[in-house]
Amino acid sequence: MNFSDIYGHEKTIKVLQRAIEKDNIFHSYLFVGEEAIGKKLVALTFAKTLLCKKSATEPCNSCNSCLKFDSFNHPDLEFIEPEKGLIKKEIIDKLIKSMSISPLESKRKIVIIDDCHKMGMEAQNALLKTLEEPPSYVNIILITSNMKNLIPTIVSRTQIIKFNPVENGKIVELLVDKYSKDKEEASFIAHFTKGSIGKSIDLSQSQEFFNLRDNTINHIHSVVKGDRLNIFSSIDFFVENKDQIEEIMDIILYWFRDLLIYKETENPNLILNRDKIQLLFNETFLDTEKINDIIDNVMDTKRLIEQNVNFQLAVETMLLNMQEV
Repeated sequence: MNFSDIYGHEKTIKVLQRAIEKDNIFHSYLFVGEEAIGKKLVALTFAKTLLCKKSATEPCNSCNSCLKFDSFNHPDLEFIEPEKGLIKKEIIDKLIKSMSISPLESKRKIVIIDDCHKMGMEAQNALLKTLEEPPSYVNIILITSNMKNLIPTIVSRTQIIKFNPVENGKIVELLVDKYSKDKEEASFIAHFTKGSIGKSIDLSQSQEFFNLRDNTINHIHSVVKGDRLNIFSSIDFFVENKDQIEEIMDIILYWFRDLLIYKETENPNLILNRDKIQLLFNETFLDTEKINDIIDNVMDTKRLIEQNVNFQLAVETMLLNMQEV
């Protein structure tokens, strides 16, 4: 694991490497960005580099420290993540006690707390005392996709490192070169995941996702064509796949986004679902106003589902509205 192995985030990595080079490491960092965007990978590589015996801007991957780090068996690394969606105060209390013990093999002790926004208020307040006066040998890296759930005093006592979505072109290059995706598939995945490199890699290896996409598009096509008999089987499909509703709704939005773009430009090169282009052309009978109405309706339904309204009723209403002329 090296910084050079990480796709995207070059500017962020250079900032961290410059800090290592100048021995100007902050006691506490807050890595902020969307889920699966690469924050944890950068944090782990940063920590590995700081613990490496070679004291360079990349880990050597050969010293005892690097080998122990790779097996998650380094005595001077503490890695905390949520259990059942929560980081309890008892875990933070235990962590604080361990931080009072000097490093065993290195000059530093590194603490990484992943999804730190999942700490309860008591846990956050307990950690805050350590952030205010950390031991000189401790470096803390907090990782979050939801900074709003952290108390402001925690945020104010950290050096914030923001992670932006990775450029689509870089994700496409990675998926084509290392994961054997063709360019059209890779382009769809990169746009669908909105620059999240972790999600892109996961989806590229998931036949289940592509089966879900095929089934979603087929059901929507049937509904749009006015097949009222099959609308109930479509509702069943949504209910059966309720746990994947976020992906399903995004698939639908990208589908009608493609249809709208083609209606307005007639340029197939701008379409993301290029492998479904013939099926898409069969829906061009819908006028632009209707497509915009469908997109608005899907987005409204997505918000309602997030607010935990009656799931089946929300989906049924959305599908019936798609059939209205």
